[in-house]
This record gives sequence, C-alpha cells and structure tokens, in this order.
Amino acid sequence: MRINGIPADDGRGGGGGGGKDLVVSRDDLGAIGNDAFDLLGRLAKEGDIARPATFDAATALTNGNFVCGAAVLKVHDFWQTHLRTLLDACAQISNHLDYSKAQHDKNEAKIEGELTRISQLTEYMN
Repeated sequence: MRINGIPADDGRGGGGGGGKDLVVSRDDLGAIGNDAFDLLGRLAKEGDIARPATFDAATALTNGNFVCGAAVLKVHDFWQTHLRTLLDACAQISNHLDYSKAQHDKNEAKIEGELTRISQLTEYMN
C-alpha cells in the first residue's frame, strides 16, 4: 500500500492515473437502448399471455363457490401490478438512453462549434 502516491494506471482507467473514469460511446448507448426497447416489446406481449385465462379461472372458481377463486384473482392482480412496473422501468431505460444519446450529440456539436471559433481566433491573432 502506498500512502504518498496514487496507484499506477493499469490501463483500465480510474485510480487517478490519468485514465478516463467513464467512457460510453454512442454505439453503446444505442445498443443498450435497443435492447431495452426490444425487452419492452417482448415483455408487453409475452408477459400478458396468461392474464385472460387466469382472470377467467378466478371468475369461474369464485362463481363455483370455491374459496381459491379469490386467491387466483389476487395472483392475477399481483402479476398485473408487477408487469406494469417492469414495463414502465423498461420504457424509462429505453427513453433515458435515447435522450442521453441525443444530448451527447448536441453537446458534441456545441463543443465542436466553440472549438472552431477558438481556432479561428487563434489563427487571427498569429
């Protein structure tokens, strides 16, 4: 352990060795956003397959005076609540990554524009 210095950069970044701590490319954001969007679509379709049959079973059991009808309905409602939560989370991830990608593009264009003006000013002063 060295107390009077920082660890050497091992090529993985971080550690204060001059490496970048956070690097995310637009391609990475796009790929993750696409995965989240695909998951959202699949989950919306496949996560709801058993809902109608479960509700029908709960109704039939309740109408047949079976006590378990109420329990099956609770399972149905519990699943629906959690499915909506998962769908919302996937949508938020997808939307946030799309926003982050677009914002990164805007920031990049702004920085490039500012650097162009600075370089023109430097040329003028020389």
